[in-house]
Amino acid sequence: MDRKYILKIDCPDKKGLIYNISNIIYKHGLNIEKNDEYVDDENAKFFFRAILSGDLNNLQLEKDLRAVLPTDANIILKAKERKKIIILATKESHCLGDLLLKYYSGELNTSVVAVVSNYDYLEELVKKFDIPFHCVPCDNFTRSEHEQKILEVLKGYKFDYMVLAKYMRILSSDFVREYEEKIINIHHSFLPAFIGANPYKQAFVRGVKIIGATAHFVNDNLDEGPIIAQDVIRVDHEFSWRDMQKAGRNVEKVVLSNALDLVLEDRVFVYNNKTVIF
Repeated sequence: MDRKYILKIDCPDKKGLIYNISNIIYKHGLNIEKNDEYVDDENAKFFFRAILSGDLNNLQLEKDLRAVLPTDANIILKAKERKKIIILATKESHCLGDLLLKYYSGELNTSVVAVVSNYDYLEELVKKFDIPFHCVPCDNFTRSEHEQKILEVLKGYKFDYMVLAKYMRILSSDFVREYEEKIINIHHSFLPAFIGANPYKQAFVRGVKIIGATAHFVNDNLDEGPIIAQDVIRVDHEFSWRDMQKAGRNVEKVVLSNALDLVLEDRVFVYNNKTVIF
């Protein structure tokens, strides 16, 4: 069976890109099983993703592609493989539990290498899945000191992405730079209207009719990173704030899982603090 590869290209747009890319792939004897492309007309930016199969010489194919693409083209070419994630959590179990169940059942195309938390509340849950659990308490430590302890744990594992499954600590700029475009977060979609403790209760008091969730990459600006996935549901006057919280948590689980699927399948381009998704 031919091995499969993912090819991702983004570069300034110009005529003939699809023809030139396809021609190079053909000359290398590769088959394009699926491809998608998009042009951002406003910024004259071209995006391309393809699933290739065949016998591939990575270095030569990339060299030949660069010969026909603009000089500042970004090219990512890698085997289609199962990626690894590490999960950070605090006390809430709904997002973590959902990911662990999907991992256990094979619905989530990834390997969960470890779970790290600043509390031990979720240790029993994690150990049911035979996954290493690390409790790194934050009490009596500065944020910098606590993050150094987290980094020491992370450096003991090889992983592709870090997932914040309701991890309730703000990450410093230094930490984020260490894993740029590799950290995925989930939160309710009331921001910036309802900030702080118990946003669902705040939303209930205001009589909101739509609640939702947002999954995004983490950057230096709190909860303002490139958005990967979102969803909403409708609520009405019959919902108590606890009903809204329960419904919101269900949306958070779905959105985080969907976002992770997109990232793990290499379907996401990050560009101008937003995403292009195929």
